[in-house]
Amino acid sequence: MKLIRHLVASVFALALAALLPAAGEPPHGSLANLVIDSSVLRVSVLKVDPQRHVIVYLPPGYADSGLRYPVVYYFHTFNTNPTRFFSDSRVQRQFDRAIDDGLTRPVIVVVADYSLPAAAGFYENSPVTGRWLDFTTQELVPAIDAHFRTLPQRASRALTGDGIGGYGALKFAMLYPDLFSVVYALHPVGTGTGVVPMVSRPDWPKIHRARTIHDLEGDPFSGIFVAMAQAFLPDPDRPPFYCDFLMEMDHGELKVNVANMRKLQDRFLLDHLVLDHVDALRRMRGIKFDWGRYDSNPDHVYSNQAFTRKLDDLGIEHFAEEYRGNGWDHNWIDEGRVYCEMMPFLNRHLSFEAGQ
Repeated sequence: MKLIRHLVASVFALALAALLPAAGEPPHGSLANLVIDSSVLRVSVLKVDPQRHVIVYLPPGYADSGLRYPVVYYFHTFNTNPTRFFSDSRVQRQFDRAIDDGLTRPVIVVVADYSLPAAAGFYENSPVTGRWLDFTTQELVPAIDAHFRTLPQRASRALTGDGIGGYGALKFAMLYPDLFSVVYALHPVGTGTGVVPMVSRPDWPKIHRARTIHDLEGDPFSGIFVAMAQAFLPDPDRPPFYCDFLMEMDHGELKVNVANMRKLQDRFLLDHLVLDHVDALRRMRGIKFDWGRYDSNPDHVYSNQAFTRKLDDLGIEHFAEEYRGNGWDHNWIDEGRVYCEMMPFLNRHLSFEAGQ
């Protein structure tokens, strides 16, 4: 089956490589569109769309340089996709500025579409929500290497993302050290259990009454926990959500299902996964994650604080930083986390030479 349906260089506002930038602006990179006709996503209970849109940032000078470049894979968070991601002009501006100001040498940045209509895939292989790990490693990475001038080696591939995308970046580092060598996660979630019991967040009676995911609209925790269960507790024979739950009916009462709790935490939470992937993380050329101190959900703050201690206990070299902010308001601003921290970190640890 032909993997790539179409490849076209797309013209975006503020990304016209053929035009000179306005006075005082850095040279603009360009954005290219790729559509992957995924084979691995064709089979899922939720009938995930196998047509996956990918937007690729190509650095200034890419068209004429003849050079090969490292690749940064950026994983987006909930409720967005590549088009929305790049619709904010600040995103490309920070890549352009970081290269023009010498904070990083030129790199390619890849943002693929991991969104679902009413849920999330949680960067996991699931018969219900789709095989997102396989899509990334078996289809996305080979497609990028085939259609762009990349340095096709682990030393020249980095993982990044924000929120649940930051979770995905750290997870891919644990699971696929032969493909990737550097990771920077912006305010990752799912690094640990947090300060309150997981089961206290959703409205479990509402979940068990619901017939569709739309019945949970306006209740973010319940929708997220259903999507989480579809990814990590899938049951293709249990409609309407095709999954098991952390709380199940027991003699007419909702009670914690301990077996399901253990299974979900072992499959989902990074502080559980890391115990089986210590050697993989030790192979990384660079690991860093950060988090905003004033996230409205203190579970995220506490979990990241605990996760860096867990990595220290396991002897895994890494950088971790807490900063003043809520986890999202400091990323794409001028002098923000991406410009000042993420891009220089990737520049220090990625290889820009072939054969490494």
